[in-house]
Amino acid sequence: MCKEDAYLTIKGAAEGYYTEKRSRFIAHALPLHTPEEAKETVAAFRRQYHDARHVCWAYMLGSERKDFRANDDGEPSSTAGKPILGQINSKGLTDILVLVVRYFGGIELGTSRLAAAYRAAAADAIAHAETEERTVDETFTAIFEYPFQNEVMHIIKDEAPTVLDRQFDMDCRITLRIRKSLAPRLRRRLLQVERLHIE
Repeated sequence: MCKEDAYLTIKGAAEGYYTEKRSRFIAHALPLHTPEEAKETVAAFRRQYHDARHVCWAYMLGSERKDFRANDDGEPSSTAGKPILGQINSKGLTDILVLVVRYFGGIELGTSRLAAAYRAAAADAIAHAETEERTVDETFTAIFEYPFQNEVMHIIKDEAPTVLDRQFDMDCRITLRIRKSLAPRLRRRLLQVERLHIE
């Protein structure tokens, strides 16, 4: 399971499929970054599948998994969006959008079968997606005087943050990114360098 400063997401797009009494359910799992992106993607899928009866979806965003939405797109309440979101939750995923396109087969499924079909289609798409753990990182800039450059670089070599930017002049600036749980120790060590401050 993910640690406090890490989260699980998908590397790329994946598809899933399910049929029930001639109704076809085509599922797509996609990496997601913002709610606006979700809106645009749903609109694009509606255009792509303009002849489908429903395009239902759910998304989860952010490392703390607090930003989420689900939409039934005209299906009976909680029979589509909620089961899709349930599959995202069951895998502990975030930064993901799952859409399920339904082509109606002419036979009513009833609410429990309908929810099961959306759940199965979403699960199939997620099962085909490659997941990866990503870390929650912190970024900050250390500002110090040139004579202390070696001392600063020694600490950076020890703690191994990612160096995003560096300017070595009379006043030196170095911008670093490091996993959140490791940031306090790096800050503490850097602040022991004479006249160094952090922005």
